[in-house]
Amino acid sequence: MPDVLIELFSEEIPARMQRRAAEDLRKLVTDGLVDGGLTYAHARAYSTPRRLTLAIEGLSEQSPTLREERKGPKVAAPEKAIEGFLRSTGLTLEQLEQREDKKGAFYLATIEKPGRAAPVILAEVLESAIRNFPWPKSMRWGAGSLRWVRPLHSILCVMTRDDGTEVVPFELDGITAGDTTRGHRFMAPDEIKVTGFEDYAAKLKRAFVVLDAEERAASIAHDIETRAFALGLELVEDSGLLAEVSGLVEWPVVLVGEIEEQFLDLPPEVLQTSMREHQKFFSLRDPKDGRIVRFVTVANRDTADQGATILRGNQKVLAARLADAKFFWENDLRVIANVGLSGMAEGLTNVTFHNKLGSQKARIDRISALAREIAPLVEADPDLAEQAAQIAKADLQSAMVGEFPELQGTMGVYYARAAGLPDAVANACKAHYQPLGPSDDVPSDPISVAVALADKIDTLTGFWAINEKPTGSKDPFALRRAALGVIRLVVTNALRLSLYERAFLALAKHVGHLAAEEDFAPVRPAIEALRGQVNDDVLQAFAAQFEDEKIRARELDKAPTEARPDVALGLSLAQDLLTFLHDRLKVYLRDQGIRHDVIDACLAMPGNDDLTLLVKRARALSELLKTADGPNLLQGFKRANSILTQAEENDGVEYSFGADVKYAETDEEHTLFAALDSAEAAITPAMQAEDFAAAMHAMAGLRAPIDAFFEAVQINTDSQVLRRNRLNLLSRIRTICGGVADFTKLDG
Repeated sequence: MPDVLIELFSEEIPARMQRRAAEDLRKLVTDGLVDGGLTYAHARAYSTPRRLTLAIEGLSEQSPTLREERKGPKVAAPEKAIEGFLRSTGLTLEQLEQREDKKGAFYLATIEKPGRAAPVILAEVLESAIRNFPWPKSMRWGAGSLRWVRPLHSILCVMTRDDGTEVVPFELDGITAGDTTRGHRFMAPDEIKVTGFEDYAAKLKRAFVVLDAEERAASIAHDIETRAFALGLELVEDSGLLAEVSGLVEWPVVLVGEIEEQFLDLPPEVLQTSMREHQKFFSLRDPKDGRIVRFVTVANRDTADQGATILRGNQKVLAARLADAKFFWENDLRVIANVGLSGMAEGLTNVTFHNKLGSQKARIDRISALAREIAPLVEADPDLAEQAAQIAKADLQSAMVGEFPELQGTMGVYYARAAGLPDAVANACKAHYQPLGPSDDVPSDPISVAVALADKIDTLTGFWAINEKPTGSKDPFALRRAALGVIRLVVTNALRLSLYERAFLALAKHVGHLAAEEDFAPVRPAIEALRGQVNDDVLQAFAAQFEDEKIRARELDKAPTEARPDVALGLSLAQDLLTFLHDRLKVYLRDQGIRHDVIDACLAMPGNDDLTLLVKRARALSELLKTADGPNLLQGFKRANSILTQAEENDGVEYSFGADVKYAETDEEHTLFAALDSAEAAITPAMQAEDFAAAMHAMAGLRAPIDAFFEAVQINTDSQVLRRNRLNLLSRIRTICGGVADFTKLDG
């Protein structure tokens, strides 16, 4: 079985497109070969700045011959029906066979499609792949019609067998496939003739081309670390830059340059960002003080002067770039010295956050007020939390962040320290954006936690108030990420706060702000009561009646009465937002191995807006269900609940009180009474102490008595006294288990 080597040789392919393009080439070609009836053993794709390569092992020599029998019309059918069948099969009447079944004689066509040689199929598949290649951007050149990411120079396509190598006959837009490629553009530009993949890879290596992108990246990383170690420095890890640079060179040569003394006092993040974004340089830092003192560039060739000329040119360009960064840094410090960070933040009055939610400055004011309210709940100083929120986004007005937006927050820390603010306040400038994703660090300092929660809650409640919620895969305002941030902040720091109440109060502020907006005519009756009244007194009133309103809403199974439309709207939106948070929590906990039904069973319990309590309960229940007792106890509960529910429906009464041990007839009944008394005595204080593990352990002890009870006792006995007593006993099982979690939500 032959092996195949394909290379598409072109001008430089952008680094960001190479790895995806290599995978696209592999998929397009191999899928096409399989669709053409061929099989193969293995395929791997490679990429360099100038070529996409595909190596296929063990390709079948040809596609199989296909034989198909197709039933036709009856022998006595009209002539036109028979002619139509002949046209569809491509056969003559003499080539048809007559057969009989229960309905009589009919024509049968046997159609054979002979197999085709692999080179023929490969040529067709490769042409289709090239013409339909999914480049993000492509171009035409010269007079041809072919589109490619950059001008395509040559196509190498050979099949290698034990008896030699065959060039696959193939021509595309004036480019004829052959068995030659070229090496490094400068160091080995001549044609190279190859006979197969191993010969190809070896000759390219001798021609100063490292074919494998992973090998180039590993070589770069190893050489940098070796040079850094020799200098007593360490590499600032940057996997994204490493992947990009490995796509810029075919023959990586690591060169270490110096940074001029005048720039060494710039913040390390500024030096690293400037060098990475503008020059694709790696950073080397001094482990003693964390300062970045050297840079690393990766050249694409060896030179006679060991890269000295390249370094001089790079250092000259770098000096100009860092001079700009130094200017931004010093200018920002002058502004802070004159007006302070608060003064810098005033410029955000003219920066729109959202046309319906006001300016960035208005948003900062809301976050500040919310951070002050949250601060006591996270053991933070309210004054410091409010101060941190006021200046947390001030660096958005700085010249440095204007040049490097990715430094927002980071520069705020430096500017706050330069302004003499406490470290806890300064650190919140960066930490309040966190966590940015499922693997990002979660702030733990109380000030940072307060501001981070306030920031994310304001974002969520603001967009909820204007009905800009995520739909399907669309989430333009990253609200799912904000919700996950709230969840991780609360759960990781074991915070105890009512998210329902926080959302309700925050929504009240937004609703008051939006009351005058014409776009909100549909909900104007509900928010009219808030017009001009959203002040501290109103919010205090909301907080005071919060529990009563929530209880009334639950009892009526609807929003509070129209007498308080403002509260009705606030509660409705807050409940909807809490449901959204619960949905994100399900995803978060499922990733930790907690089943969806376990989460639903805990969500059905009171206090489900206290995420720390909710997660603690879910984890304890999940652990119980992993034990031998857990599933069996669940089965016992479901049996008890099923019998009880059916009896209550049939009898029209609720069996929830009156089980008396004096009516117990069997040892198993006596044992279950005692076990329920014991479990209840242990579960009640455990639940009050929120020790769910202890409560679950006590509940697990019911497994054996419940099993024994159902084995020995008939519930629906002829004696109505015994029947009622036993049904009430089942009610105790349901009540005790239901006080820990809603077992009716559990599968199994």
